[in-house]
Amino acid sequence: MNEKHMQYVLTVLKEGSFTNAAKKLYVSQPSLSQIIKTAESNLGAPIFNRSTDPITLTPAGQLYVEAARQVTTISTNLVKQVEELSNEEFGKIRLGISVQRGMELLPELYPRFKKRFPHVEIELHEQGSATMEKSVLEGEVGIALLTTFPKHADLYYDLIQEEQLVLIVNRDCALAKRIRPGTPIDIIEAKDETFVSSRPGHSVRSIQDTLFITRDMKPKIDLETISIEIGKHVVASSPVVMACPDAYVDTSNSAESPYFSYPILGVENPRHFYACYRKDMYLTKYMKGFLEILHTLRNPAKNT
Repeated sequence: MNEKHMQYVLTVLKEGSFTNAAKKLYVSQPSLSQIIKTAESNLGAPIFNRSTDPITLTPAGQLYVEAARQVTTISTNLVKQVEELSNEEFGKIRLGISVQRGMELLPELYPRFKKRFPHVEIELHEQGSATMEKSVLEGEVGIALLTTFPKHADLYYDLIQEEQLVLIVNRDCALAKRIRPGTPIDIIEAKDETFVSSRPGHSVRSIQDTLFITRDMKPKIDLETISIEIGKHVVASSPVVMACPDAYVDTSNSAESPYFSYPILGVENPRHFYACYRKDMYLTKYMKGFLEILHTLRNPAKNT
């Protein structure tokens, strides 16, 4: 398989069209089309269904792409292994992480990692949880830090920290006056409250919407945001509620806490915080070090 052909085929698949892929690759569309035709000629079968929008793979194309990703992984692993033979700790981690998780984690993680591996670059790919696993599978991201539950056989899920979904509630809400803070509750208890919510595509929103459907409740969602940080401040200042992972919020329910919190019962397929990477990816010394530091930060009691 020709490396250039593989790169171009994968780019067309990712971008969804020859036009977008040509722009991404800085080549003309006729040149790109000719390269793809050559790849298809060498394969002996069409790779793409050109009648669909976005463009899709033929059965032969699916086999080609699977093989191309395997070849790319083998090549990448070889480079990493040869680099380690020289005992030089140079390299790059392509890290998938959400903006919210980055705000919460990187100020602690980054300086510790750079002190230990000063010549290794961290290349951030800031994405939502919904797309991050796809980016890992496709090789765009090496390690992804996300809240999810294991569901892809080709990925390894390294559990970093168990998380629980909680409802944070403004102190003036009826729920806060009716139920003692910290009490585990069913989401139905908030059916008459106004919600601040994560946007569709966020893992928390998927859990929340599933709970709403199974409880046959249609509460008012007055504000949607991609930022839990924004949602927390709105809950602290207005009579609204918001569902979010306990790792991001104050769950002490102390006099100084800006809101009350309640663990949410009945969550199926609970999502926890994982470091996720392909099972066939070679972990370099600095990648293993990155994961060690991550575990130390999130599970300090286990590392003392």
